[in-house]
Formats: sequence, C-alpha cells, structure tokens
Amino acid sequence: MRSRRHGRTKEAPELDITAFLNLMVVLVPFLLVSAVFSRVTILELNMPTGAGGGAEDPGVTLEVVVRKQVLEVSDGDKVLARFPNLNQEGGADTAAPVAAESSSEGDAAQEVPVDENGLPIILPTEEVYDLAKLREFLLRIKESYPDKTDSILLMEQDVAYEHLVGIMDAVRSAQVMPKVEEGAQPDPEAKPEIMELFPDISLGDAP
Repeated sequence: MRSRRHGRTKEAPELDITAFLNLMVVLVPFLLVSAVFSRVTILELNMPTGAGGGAEDPGVTLEVVVRKQVLEVSDGDKVLARFPNLNQEGGADTAAPVAAESSSEGDAAQEVPVDENGLPIILPTEEVYDLAKLREFLLRIKESYPDKTDSILLMEQDVAYEHLVGIMDAVRSAQVMPKVEEGAQPDPEAKPEIMELFPDISLGDAP
C-alpha cells in the first residue's frame, strides 16, 4: 500500500481564469468610454528682444488695455481709441481719438451669470469685446508702422483668462483679403490671408 501511494504522480490543479477574462472584457471598454482625455494647449509669447529696440524699431508704443467694460488702445500717453463691450446697452463706437483724462470708472458693474452649479458663465470673447473694430484699428496702425511687431497687453484683474487669450489672438494677427491692383478685377474665389500684426506681446496689469 505504501509503495502504491508513493508511486502516484500528483497533478497540479488547473487555474480557471474564465471569470477574470469575462470581467476584463466588460471593464476595459467601460474604462475607455468613461476616461477623460485632457488636452494641453500651449500659448506662445514672443517677448520683445531688447528694451531699446533695434535699428528698425519705429520708436512708438502700442498698448491694448483690457478692462471689464471696454477695450482701449493707447500710445502710452493718451488713449487713441475706445471700444465698449458689445453687451452694453447704447454702446457707441469711439474709435476717434479721445482725451486721456476720460476713464471708465463710472461704469456700473454688471452681474455675472452663473450656471446651475454656481460657477460663472464665461461668454465667448467675440460676444463680449468688439474684436472686429479692434482688428480694424490695429490694421490702420500696422499700415503706418509696418516694421513694428511689439505690443503691450494690459488687463484688469477681473478679466477672464479666456477673454485675454482671444484678445491676444486679435492683436497677434488678422485675416485680410488680398489687395487688388489698380485696374484689375477682384478675384471672386479669393480667400482671406493671415496678416501678422503685433505678435511680440508683453503682458502687464492695467493702470
């Protein structure tokens, strides 16, 4: 009896992983569907290379002041143009030169709308600020100073980050139609081109 008992070979028990595989088949698609894929957006800032500028520096200052209720374009000394927000009632275009003493301190603060979670609802930049008129005014400055590429963007503390990025894009470049030579017929299939405005942007706090 003892020799027979020692003579038997012990077989290793098989591991049944069928249930585990079934769980993985269900779990993997669920994780892929519910996963949140984050996208990192890099905002490039081309800072001015020198404090005094190079030989081709036109020697003028361009400041775009982003306030809660208005956009202002100045030369560092006086306000050249002021564009009220699009959501203000009775806002008028004031792209003509204005006095430096005038300010928007008397503007009443508007209530910020919130969602069901109590978080502020941030409207798209083009629905808050008049980016079209800002680009038009910057294009006129670019025509007068074609070699200038630097600009200063000053913002108030309560300006949304999304609005800052949208205004930076408007200061950096604009879409313009190709110029038609004198006596030539415009091309009906012409598409707008990207024109560089003032891509070397410095950031700061609005006064």
